[in-house]
Amino acid sequence: MPHISYSELKDWSFCPFYHKLTRVDGIDGFTGNEYTAFGSAIHSVCEKKLLQEEVSDDFFINELKANISSLDDDHEVNKKLVLDMIGQGKKIIPEIQEALDEYFENYEVLAVEMPLMEKIESEEDYNFKGFIDAVVKTDDNKIHIFDWKTCSWGWDRKKRSDKMVTYQLTLYKHYFCQKMNIDPNDVETHFALLKRTAKRNRVEFFRVTSGARKTQNALKLLNTALYNIKNQRYIKNRLSCTGGYGCKFYRTKHCP
Repeated sequence: MPHISYSELKDWSFCPFYHKLTRVDGIDGFTGNEYTAFGSAIHSVCEKKLLQEEVSDDFFINELKANISSLDDDHEVNKKLVLDMIGQGKKIIPEIQEALDEYFENYEVLAVEMPLMEKIESEEDYNFKGFIDAVVKTDDNKIHIFDWKTCSWGWDRKKRSDKMVTYQLTLYKHYFCQKMNIDPNDVETHFALLKRTAKRNRVEFFRVTSGARKTQNALKLLNTALYNIKNQRYIKNRLSCTGGYGCKFYRTKHCP
């Protein structure tokens, strides 16, 4: 069954032509670096913590080294950065359980890495695909969906309210409720920041609102993207060429 994920939607929103190059033509876009390797390693730690499994520093270090080893051969590894990340990860690990207990107090873990492959209402031949990092239930019978995010010192107000960032949780909530036949009013969404360079509060949870109007807007964007993708309309978003981190295809043979 054809499907679209949040990451694919994010690529399309960044630039439809970038989406074509990476998702249709199969040309590698961003393929990973030390930061993504760290993120994957610490995610593995968080998963074990939620499952009440013992996690040692060595487990994290081995995960990080394995992720670094799997980077593209042409990527030159910054060894000092990796050493710094080992120290940073070792400081984050003890705070994960403390932050969970403080934020949710009494809770039950319902799912870790929960897969989604749900019908998109207006697109009979497309599913929405995703993986929810964690689902927990608190004593007030509220269900909480949250996603772990690694970062440097934290997120500013602009990042926390960025609609394209928060749409991830909005869509996860919508399709989770569809999958489980749950009232959206009983589900709340959160991000959990894992901060590498922070001096304190290295693990921070914060709630993200995902109400009816925001859900409608997220679904509208999803349907717009699918309409253009299915009709092979790949218009270049010139604002993404050099803005922010810029596009790796800018002024190359792929996008002159």
